[in-house]
Amino acid sequence: MYPSRLAINRWRVATSVLFHHEVLVNASELCALSATELVALIREKHVLPSEITRAVLDRIQAVNPQLNAYCTIESETAMAAADRLDEAVQRGDALGPLCGVPISIKDILYVRDSRTTFGSRLFADHVTREDAPAIDRLRKAGAIFVGRTNTPEFGFKGVTDNRLFGATRNPWNPALTSGGSSGGAAVAVATGMGPVGIGTDGGGSIRIPASFCGLVGLKASFGRIPNYPATAVDSLRHTGPLTRTVADAALVLEVMAGADERDPSSLGGAVSNYPRLIEQGIDGWRVGFSADLGFADVDPEVRRICSAACQSLSAAGARVADVELDWRDPYDCWNVFFYGGIGGLLARRLESEGDLLDPGLRTIVMAGSKLRAEQLVDAQFQRNGFWHQVHPCFRELRLLVTPTLAVPPFPLGQDDADPIGQASRPLGWTPFTYPFNLTGHPAVSVPCGFTQSGLPVGLQIVGARFDDLGVLCAARALEQIQPWADRWPPDIAATQQ
Repeated sequence: MYPSRLAINRWRVATSVLFHHEVLVNASELCALSATELVALIREKHVLPSEITRAVLDRIQAVNPQLNAYCTIESETAMAAADRLDEAVQRGDALGPLCGVPISIKDILYVRDSRTTFGSRLFADHVTREDAPAIDRLRKAGAIFVGRTNTPEFGFKGVTDNRLFGATRNPWNPALTSGGSSGGAAVAVATGMGPVGIGTDGGGSIRIPASFCGLVGLKASFGRIPNYPATAVDSLRHTGPLTRTVADAALVLEVMAGADERDPSSLGGAVSNYPRLIEQGIDGWRVGFSADLGFADVDPEVRRICSAACQSLSAAGARVADVELDWRDPYDCWNVFFYGGIGGLLARRLESEGDLLDPGLRTIVMAGSKLRAEQLVDAQFQRNGFWHQVHPCFRELRLLVTPTLAVPPFPLGQDDADPIGQASRPLGWTPFTYPFNLTGHPAVSVPCGFTQSGLPVGLQIVGARFDDLGVLCAARALEQIQPWADRWPPDIAATQQ
């Protein structure tokens, strides 16, 4: 097989940086490069931040109307920031680790002087006046914010649609869902509308759209990336990146991680050299694969693809084996914390403004607001018990691997899917994601194959608490065994030829 034009262009960029010779990269090629590659080009003065930003804004203008990834586009402020960075590059100033990288931010995180609607008609004109800690760190690292990405209302479900901006479509098949709740961020990255998207994850909201859109989606250890201001689901919530490469996820994690005094759960200690350390390999590591965690129903094709991908890690020296688990499904416990929190937050608005809410969210608010104190206490004990089921697993294994989701992408307009053609329980298609929000373990979803219909499937790699580096090392090993970065959705791939 001859190498693709995109693969050849990546080789041209890499050799230009290595040997310091001139390289000419057109706008389409710039949109296809990773954040790591773009920073290298900027440092070598082969391209300016303004050229990259203009290329991405032009791509957004061309692609976003069909897929609805962005709900707010910040063209003027993005170009102004890029122009300032151009001057810094030309002066030879010290440059940040993300200098000139266009980044999208989910429309649920605080960004200074930016409309932040939470996907809700209740906040259609709401403007936030400060940055969340992770956003502030990205800004100081030189990232350029090009816009806000779509989310379901308050991030309440695993698909992305709302009554303010509409539905976000899957780039591999626009009749299907992108997943959610960080679906807009995922679609932006999957189509070259920016190499990095920042999302949030309270039950799978980074990993779900990463799986459905063929991306890397990282939920780091709880507290690794600080969160502020507080929300109703703080004990479950994570902020994290969606990227096309593992190196980019490691780079963004390095920038965003670290303690912040506004978040009492944030972890101290530097996360440094991750982009280099992920190359250390996984030789000799014990890796266990569970297709169901002991309770999940899984689409047979998804199970087969994920099992084969996990077994391929043996080519990197890992000792891979299937593991039989008998965990109890913690959905009811997670439901109390997540939906109970949302219910408590919005219950007071039901009488006067309930008609503005998504009908599904309104139902959840009504149910969540009726929870009793003893139910909350019981859920906390259940959560602790589930931790004691999960934690011992990592005494025997370095990593636990599962499918990210039980199903491939399903049609727009559905909030749920049935993995085996029977009546499914709520969130029966996401049984592998929410458990690790309860426990706080790090987890990353990486592309691992495609269905016969050409739809991406994600593999979830879970590590012991605080072993963020371990999950990234395994993700990088899989990326080397079966590379995915040069495979694009069909309509986008046509523009790369």
